[in-house]
Amino acid sequence: MQFKKIMKENGEYLIRLAFYYVKNWSTAEDIVQEVFVTYCQKSDQFENRSSIRTYLAKITVNKCHDYLRSWKNKIYLYSNLLLGQSISNKESPEQLVINKDKNDMLIKEILEMSIKYREVILLYYYQEFTILEISKILNCSENTVKTRLSRAKSILKSKLEGIEWEVILREQH
Repeated sequence: MQFKKIMKENGEYLIRLAFYYVKNWSTAEDIVQEVFVTYCQKSDQFENRSSIRTYLAKITVNKCHDYLRSWKNKIYLYSNLLLGQSISNKESPEQLVINKDKNDMLIKEILEMSIKYREVILLYYYQEFTILEISKILNCSENTVKTRLSRAKSILKSKLEGIEWEVILREQH
């Protein structure tokens, strides 16, 4: 029953993590199902060098990257782009108010960043992983994570310049 406990303790967290990558809740749920199947099949390979959460997050990030490179995803994005072009000019007043919300704007800008910057921002500030944990999840050096984090913050700052918004981001360690 250890597996059920791991699923219960990490399932929702992993779905949120996957959602930040794929931007679709049902796709995120499917990815996390695949993560748990992979973990079940390869649990003997887990060497306890990191927490189980970090290990599962790494599998999730890899599965998200696979999905984002897949043909299925490209077709989905293309069809939504075409559909969005025909609908986007008819926003409701409620939607305009929502779009002006400061936090929504920040999240929107983060989600529009390229994946290499978006993932470090999300993992560091929203998932609260350390630089070391992120480097393990992304299979890159700590310096690469620090550089991407710095560049991502600069990009966000330039995009949000002149807009009053308050977000407390913990400083790099």
